Amino acid sequence: MKETSIIAFVPRYFFLTLLLSIPFLLFLSYRSSTTTKHSERLSSETSSGLKIRPGYKTYESYIQRQLNKTLNPKLREIWRTRDWDRKIQVFARFFSELKQKKLLSNDSKALSIGARMGQEVEALKRVGVSDSIGMDLVPSPPLVVEGDFHNQPFEDGTFDFEFSNVFDHALYPEKFAGEIERTLKSGGVCVLHVSVNKRADKYSANDLYSVEPLKKLFKRSDLVHVRTVDAFGLDTEVAFRKKKAI
Repeated sequence: MKETSIIAFVPRYFFLTLLLSIPFLLFLSYRSSTTTKHSERLSSETSSGLKIRPGYKTYESYIQRQLNKTLNPKLREIWRTRDWDRKIQVFARFFSELKQKKLLSNDSKALSIGARMGQEVEALKRVGVSDSIGMDLVPSPPLVVEGDFHNQPFEDGTFDFEFSNVFDHALYPEKFAGEIERTLKSGGVCVLHVSVNKRADKYSANDLYSVEPLKKLFKRSDLVHVRTVDAFGLDTEVAFRKKKAI
């Protein structure tokens, strides 16, 4: 009788243990699947060469984050004083070299995107490109007008030349590139200074790991020039020419 009870108890114990184990096994399976998908997503983002940084719940929160830098009184004082002449000299050298490469001329109507206080604009004027203007979230007259590079306040085909060293601040890189191509004239040139060898600052909205994503973003342009530069923490200069309409 006792042996019969033991035999009856074993199947019950086995099935009870199995029943209690099912939720745990399902949890392990879900966790493994979630981890794999997350790893695949990160791998895909990284392998694509361009990764958007998380943390912006709304476009307004993104804009406010950028304004926190642009309106920082200490930074604005530095841009106006200590950095002013130094940056103008460096930008003037870059623009002079672009003129030598026939990517920029004195007749060009030029735009500097994300121009802050206007050092790039002043540099363009000093090398002979007199019809130059800058654009930033915060205007700085007379060199810089107010504008969002995701939605430029200019008509189609306005400029012959556009320069920017703030690609890393674009939350929507496709809109950033699309607006440049929209406002460039046919045959116009866009020059970007970007960082591909080290991560950009804490206000950046994306991280770029190669030039390849830029080639895909500028759908209506041809890549004409890539070189290494030393440009205030940025290491690569990339130039595109907008294709002429057929």
